[in-house]
Amino acid sequence: MAERQKEFMGMKVTIMGLGLHGGGLESACYLARHGAECTITDLRDEQVLAPSIGKLEALEYPHPPFRYVLGRHEMDDFKNAAMVIKNPAVKPGSPYLAAAGRIETDISLFLGASPARLTAVTGSKGKSSVSSAIHWGLKRARERTGLPAGRAFLGGNITVSPLSFLDELRNEDDVVLELSSWQLGDLKGRGLLKPRAAAITAVMADHLDRYGTMDAYVNDKRLIYRDQDRRDATAACLDDPWGQSFLAETPGRPLPYSDRPLPGGTAGGWIDPVSGAGLVRFAGAAEGTGRVLEVVPPVPLVPGRHQKKNLVAAALVLLDLGVPAPLVLESMGSFPGIEHRLELFHEKEGIRFYNDTAATIPEAAAAAVEAFTGDTPGGSPKPLILVAGGADKDLDFRPLARAARRAGGIVLLAGTGSEKLIPLLERERLPWRGPCGSAGEAARTALELARRAGAEQTPGTAGAVVVLSPGCASFGMFQNEFDRGRQWKEAVLAL
Repeated sequence: MAERQKEFMGMKVTIMGLGLHGGGLESACYLARHGAECTITDLRDEQVLAPSIGKLEALEYPHPPFRYVLGRHEMDDFKNAAMVIKNPAVKPGSPYLAAAGRIETDISLFLGASPARLTAVTGSKGKSSVSSAIHWGLKRARERTGLPAGRAFLGGNITVSPLSFLDELRNEDDVVLELSSWQLGDLKGRGLLKPRAAAITAVMADHLDRYGTMDAYVNDKRLIYRDQDRRDATAACLDDPWGQSFLAETPGRPLPYSDRPLPGGTAGGWIDPVSGAGLVRFAGAAEGTGRVLEVVPPVPLVPGRHQKKNLVAAALVLLDLGVPAPLVLESMGSFPGIEHRLELFHEKEGIRFYNDTAATIPEAAAAAVEAFTGDTPGGSPKPLILVAGGADKDLDFRPLARAARRAGGIVLLAGTGSEKLIPLLERERLPWRGPCGSAGEAARTALELARRAGAEQTPGTAGAVVVLSPGCASFGMFQNEFDRGRQWKEAVLAL
């Protein structure tokens, strides 16, 4: 810490993008704590950024005062800075970045200084669930056995900047980082990222409005394992060509997982087609070569087959990190899930309300529909009311339209994505309500449909499931997908 204090003391730093959570705010806190002179610039104004500004002005430790340039950027702030902290959402071709000298992110600052063992997770969907499940398993192992020593931390794209805990870290600690393609792209060629374990979840079309092609998008994902070696491991899914290519080219040891049994005695993880449990076949002598063990129970706490596959990926990583198989099974069975991902937050009148706002692509929303309308242990599923739609990211909405056939009612949020989805729903002859201009309007409409669907059920099975799973981006109506989820929950509870 003393060396970092010396490095940043008196340094003129420009933070490009304060934001309302995560990297910009924590970068400012961290650098100010270490004596830097920070200029904070953001295209949003003081009113929008008031929560973050309030946190900065309430800092208790001594620091130079912050300078704010809001509603605009000024070129001199980039030309004259010794270091610029870039927000991942800023495109690399920005003329302001071109004028800067040293460019960093909160992730690069962290990786350059962290002494802890690192696990990194990326993918299109499921990366927050896998990251959180790995973190949960590492914490449970320490609570149950006291080993390994140290503590486990979780940060990155999951809205917790790792700079918030960097000064606490020791060699014996574990850090799990969720990394988006944008965060990975900012690390290209830096040689900073060498995770002891990497996991790549399902890869689907996303952010094509920024990348243009899938190849460009996926190439940033590949950076997660680029600097690994055989002491490290990479878990990836065998069920699609992208995952197969990751497993074939990683310099680390490949850890395949799949929705179905692996071929030819291959070591890795899969979902058993009979019991529904998550199984692994070991390659290492420590657990017995060729031995098959259950590591995910048939009915975990979080619904959905895609979520169970995420837990299999997390289990593979935990085993490779040295967590004993019985503890892996216990932790995957007790994993409660995370906010904004198939989050059950309210139940009344037999109606269960879920928040799946992190489903920002059509395939993710389709997976949510499958989670509630597929085979359900203990009986038939209740009618599903799907709240979907929002802003488009140049994506294909046909997977969501096909999945929506299984919903008992559809409520749309206003936005360009809904405008693309509506003709597809009409082609499927599926009725829909909306588009709704607010979370409150969507909640009222969904509750009306849920009550009607529940009343039509046979005695003893009344009720319904209402899930916000947009399959779209949030911009326009909301600040981000998490603001969308919070507004949705508030609107439901207000009813």
